[in-house]
Amino acid sequence: MTTKKPPAPGKPDGTPAGRPDNPFIDGGFYDRVRDYTERDATFSKELKAIAERGAGKAGTDARFAPSLELLRGVVKKGVSLDAMFERIVQGADSGLWEPWLAAYGIELRGVSYGKAGPRNARLALDMSLNAKANPLFANAGIRNWRSLVAEDCAQLQVEKPTVETAAKAYAIFFLDAAE
Repeated sequence: MTTKKPPAPGKPDGTPAGRPDNPFIDGGFYDRVRDYTERDATFSKELKAIAERGAGKAGTDARFAPSLELLRGVVKKGVSLDAMFERIVQGADSGLWEPWLAAYGIELRGVSYGKAGPRNARLALDMSLNAKANPLFANAGIRNWRSLVAEDCAQLQVEKPTVETAAKAYAIFFLDAAE
């Protein structure tokens, strides 16, 4: 006879207390909203839910984050993102790191170029409305990718729109972080 484990302290479903829900994590919910809401409005609602919930920190190393699995297999500029990450960790081809990552909408915001030791890289994945990663996820049928990425990343940076600029959002991941 198996016994059901009681939910963790917090909300009745076991999610931690104090952290708001993001209904867009559920792909079915996202699809239902998109059926009745314009693209820009859905993006705004999802971005608001992401900002309120905050970074999930479930997979902060970009090499292992479940939400980035699809991207790691995509080949751009002749190299897969997974191979790019390994070359960065090894310290090989350092002059190519930024252009490689830019093809996916990832900025290299900090890295150790030293010959020895961890890279301690800080990567910012663009999650804005016209992000370069959007078509890759959309073609795979993962329309709520921003919410999934937000659950894995270490930090979120959300910039509210102004009269001149659209809303910008970045998921910050680490690569080969120093212990």
